[in-house]
Amino acid sequence: MSTTSTPFATDLVSPEIIARSLRHPPSAPRVLPLLKRHLENVNTSVHQIVDLIRLDPGIAARVLQVGNSALHSRGSRCYTVDMAVQRIGFSHIYEIVANAVAEQVLVRPLTAYALEADELWNMSITCGIAAELIAEARGEDANIAYTLGLLHGVGMVATDQWLQRHQPTVGFFGKCFPREYSESERVLIGCTHAEVGAEVLRGWDFPGEMAEPLRWQYNPLDTLAHRRMASLLYAAKWVRSQVCFNDHRRPQAPEARLLAPINLTVFSLERLVAPVRERHETVKRDLAVGDDPQPFAA
Repeated sequence: MSTTSTPFATDLVSPEIIARSLRHPPSAPRVLPLLKRHLENVNTSVHQIVDLIRLDPGIAARVLQVGNSALHSRGSRCYTVDMAVQRIGFSHIYEIVANAVAEQVLVRPLTAYALEADELWNMSITCGIAAELIAEARGEDANIAYTLGLLHGVGMVATDQWLQRHQPTVGFFGKCFPREYSESERVLIGCTHAEVGAEVLRGWDFPGEMAEPLRWQYNPLDTLAHRRMASLLYAAKWVRSQVCFNDHRRPQAPEARLLAPINLTVFSLERLVAPVRERHETVKRDLAVGDDPQPFAA
């Protein structure tokens, strides 16, 4: 779905300014109630909590943010949800989730992108699953890859929130992968949600190894230090688009040169679409009936 683009009435804005407007991303209403119930159950294992947190971009981001804070980091970075949960402790996790439940009113469509409230969640989960499977196949850290996929669209949330406060009439025109909204964003506000997302993660004290691949998700060959993970994210987004979209956003075959940094062929990537779709459907079924999600590990 696309929206009608309108001229931006003020000066172009920097990604840093937009990023500062987003303290926390909204959380998915389908995950929070189940997570809260599990935290109230003394028989719930840490693994069950981690599996549920991994299904909610908002909660995962908050947990990682706290895990990397000065209070808990002790000078070392936290890259995965399970590492963050171990650092923070059960009681503090409950506090984070309780606060998120109280803030569920923040869950709303992304107006500037013409995305329904549930669409970004589906895109995020699918991209995370795809990134995890690709990382396992290519010898990268699967947990870090999953987190990158889960949070790949956080810049869209920040951008939409900033626009609703300052320029609510602006809407972006979306194309199919790989360009998506990036060209329209560049014209109307002077930066892309990829750049905003990187600044959001940096503002939350995420390490550059996680923030920078988000920045380069549209141009993975333009970065040397983060080329492999940016290429992995590009590949995961292609799978995400194949699974989530049946309209003009469904892409053609990915560019082989952009998969080269992780030594992934187009054929190998295409073969991942079916298992990613199956896992995504399993997650949705499990959440719909209130059961524990199955772990993503193969």
